[in-house]
Amino acid sequence: MPRLSEVIAALETLWPAERAESWDAVGTVTGDPDQQVTRVLLAVDPVQEIVDEAVKLGADLLVTHHPLYLRGTTTVAATHFKGRVVHTLIKNDIALHVAHTNADTADPGVSDALAGALDLRVTGPLVPDPTDPAGRRGLGRLCALDHPVTVREFAARAAERLPATAQGIRVAGDPEALVRTVAVSGGSGDSLFEQVRAAGVDAFLTADLRHHPVSEARAHSPLALLDAAHWATEWPWCELAASQLDEISDRHGWDLRVHVSKTVTDPWTAHAASPPSDPLGAPN
Repeated sequence: MPRLSEVIAALETLWPAERAESWDAVGTVTGDPDQQVTRVLLAVDPVQEIVDEAVKLGADLLVTHHPLYLRGTTTVAATHFKGRVVHTLIKNDIALHVAHTNADTADPGVSDALAGALDLRVTGPLVPDPTDPAGRRGLGRLCALDHPVTVREFAARAAERLPATAQGIRVAGDPEALVRTVAVSGGSGDSLFEQVRAAGVDAFLTADLRHHPVSEARAHSPLALLDAAHWATEWPWCELAASQLDEISDRHGWDLRVHVSKTVTDPWTAHAASPPSDPLGAPN
């Protein structure tokens, strides 16, 4: 059985901490470097529900995409929900390791997993990492479809292939326009509109799209925008990361048992569809 330090060293080869954004908080949050690791759980969010799942599973290591303390803290008291997470982890000898923006830009990374879930062929990064001579790392991915589909059909594909959430898939643009090329970015993506327009793709699928950036983007070009739930666009990475860790375990003879949480931690829990729109416009 490997020690935690050995497993973390292997994870650092996949997602080196130095490739994270300067504002990010990645790496090991809890855990004794000498503790043994036999079972690993991967999830998007380090929330109490996921930690309780790790306890029930008997996991020694929890790997999440989102950081626990992104903005820092002065306390880990159990009177606060994040403090309770820390207390539960330590009491049960569970290590927590975070791979966030260093997993976003990895090769393969979060957006590769998203493209794979949508059955898209990746042609390159949307925002290339200038430190990668091979030109494969970077933020987001540019993709091609095997055959053209309408925006409506592509949205239906995303709704079917991504984990179900209350939000589903929102669309901005002509539902009958044809889509041949797509940009995808797991997580919040409305800061990437300039790069997406420059790429000349037909559609952009991401999450957390806001009113004003979308309105301005639509005014610039006929680009179709598809807005999925943040959690849903990043969950496929957990399965990718699990397969990578399985391969590392096999190579080293560790016999790790690697699990992916299927617990939905998207914070939105319900959706009420609007009635058909009134042709006379919005209510007074």
